[in-house]
Amino acid sequence: MTDVQLEQFRKDTRVWLEKNCPASMRSTFTSEDEIVWGGKNAKFANPDSKLWLDRMAERGWTAPTWPKEYDGGGLSKEENLILQSELKRINARPPLYSFGLWMLGPVLLEYANEEQKKRHLPPAIRGEIRWCQGYSEPGAGSDLAGLQTKCEDKGDHWLINGQKIWTSYANYADWCFCLVRTDTSVKHEGISFILIDMTSPGVETRPIKLISGNSPFCETFFTDVKVPKENMVGRLNGGWEIAKRLLQYERSNISGFGSGARTDVVDIAKQNVGLDEDGRLDDRDLRARIAEHKMFERAYALTAQRAAEEAKAGGNVSHITSMFKVAGATLNIDRCELMVEAAGSRAFGWAGEGYGADELAVTRGWLRSKGNSIEGGTTEVNLNVVAKRVLGLRDTQ
Repeated sequence: MTDVQLEQFRKDTRVWLEKNCPASMRSTFTSEDEIVWGGKNAKFANPDSKLWLDRMAERGWTAPTWPKEYDGGGLSKEENLILQSELKRINARPPLYSFGLWMLGPVLLEYANEEQKKRHLPPAIRGEIRWCQGYSEPGAGSDLAGLQTKCEDKGDHWLINGQKIWTSYANYADWCFCLVRTDTSVKHEGISFILIDMTSPGVETRPIKLISGNSPFCETFFTDVKVPKENMVGRLNGGWEIAKRLLQYERSNISGFGSGARTDVVDIAKQNVGLDEDGRLDDRDLRARIAEHKMFERAYALTAQRAAEEAKAGGNVSHITSMFKVAGATLNIDRCELMVEAAGSRAFGWAGEGYGADELAVTRGWLRSKGNSIEGGTTEVNLNVVAKRVLGLRDTQ
C-alpha cells in the first residue's frame, strides 16, 4: 500500500474505533474477572465487553493478520501496526484473551489442512470456543518429549489414555490441543498433535489449588477417550515439530509477565515508605533498586512491543522468544519482590478487614510469581535454547 492509502486506513480506523469502542473498554483491567476468555460458557462482567468482542470479531480484528477466508482481518503488516497504534492511543482493552488466538491458531495456519482451518479458526476469532493446552505430564515436564499419553489407532478413531498436568483453565475449556504418543519405539519422532473435544466421554479435569489461593491449573485425565481421525493435525508422528513451533508462540505471550501490571511498585512504595523533603522516596537503597527495575521494565516493554508487533504483522516467531520469556519472568519476579518489601507490614494481609484490595493482591502476586520461572519451559531449559539456538554455542561434552 502507498503512504496515502495507509494514511487513509489510519483515518478510517480511528473513526471506526471512536464510534465502536465503548468508553468502559478504554481503560486497563481492574480485576481478572473483567478479562474475556470466550468459550461456550463465556462470562462477561461488563455488557460492553460482549459488545466490544462482537464488533472486533465481525471485522476480524481479534486476529487482524489472519486471512479473511477464515474470518480474520486480512490486514498487511503495515495496516496491523497502524491498528495496534490506534488501539493503544485510546487505551482499548483486548477484546479477547485466547490460547486459540495466541498459540493454536498460528500453527493451524501453518500445519493444518483446509478443512481443519475452516472448522477451528473462525470460532476462535469470534471467541466461541475456549482452548486449553495438553502438553506437560507428571513425568514429562522439562523433558516434554518423554510424554507417555498413549494414542492408539483403532481403525475409525483414535483411542487416548493418559494424564496431563498444569493444564491452564482446562476446567473451563471447550477443546484441548494435545501432544500424544503414537509410537513407543522412538522418542521425539513418536509424538503426534491432536485436537480433543473436552466434552468427550472419559475426559476429567481436577483444578490444582496454588499457594496463592487460586486454581488456574488442572490435572487432566483421558480414559479411553475416542477422538475422530480427522482431529489429528499434521502428519502421524510429526507432532514434535508442531510442538516446538507452538512453544515459541507460547513463550512469546508468557514474556508479557513484565508489562501491564495493574499495581505499580512506585505507588506502593510512596504509600508505605513515604517521601523526603525533596519529594523523593525516603529510602535511598530501595529508591535506587526501584529506579533500576523501572529502567529494565521500560527497555523490556519497548523491545517486547516491537517483537510482538512484528509477530502480529506476520513476522517470524523464532527461538528468541525463549530470551523474552526468561527476561519477562525475571522482571515480574523482581517486581513482586520489590512490592512486598515496599509494602512492609501491609503485605502481611491475606483476608478480612483492614487491608485494601491492592494490598491483598501484593502477597498473592508474589506467591504466584514463583511459577513464572517454571511455566512455558523452565528458565534453565529456555537458557539452553538461547545458548544453542540464538547464540550458537556448542555443547562442551
